[in-house]
Amino acid sequence: MRRFSQRSHLVTLSDINITPLLDLAFVLLIIFVITTPLLEQSITLQLPKGGQPEKQIDKKNVRTVEISNTGVYALDKQRMNLAQMISQLAGEFRGNPNLIVYIRADENGPYKNVAALIDGCQKAGITRYSLRTEPTQ
Repeated sequence: MRRFSQRSHLVTLSDINITPLLDLAFVLLIIFVITTPLLEQSITLQLPKGGQPEKQIDKKNVRTVEISNTGVYALDKQRMNLAQMISQLAGEFRGNPNLIVYIRADENGPYKNVAALIDGCQKAGITRYSLRTEPTQ
């Protein structure tokens, strides 16, 4: 009498082992969780020291412009040239007259980049902006 099944050795399995698929999904999830904060960084800046504590302002009214020491501009972490930035800010200002422009400029960068941005904002009618600094300790 045979102890083994009478089925042939070439039987196909209809079950799929999902353990390797779950392992792969978890590894990919961990990779995305680790790399996502690294992708959201913008321009590396060294802000000057000083300033006062910040008042509570509605975040939908704020647009942040960053200017590196080499003259690279970024609007809300998206790099663009000065003309594009001014036209986009002017369009947003027409839709939201409470718009405030936060200007984060590197302390070692030339002042002409900040002056060009402020001049463009004033020509577009934007008069509410804030020069951002690192708090003193």
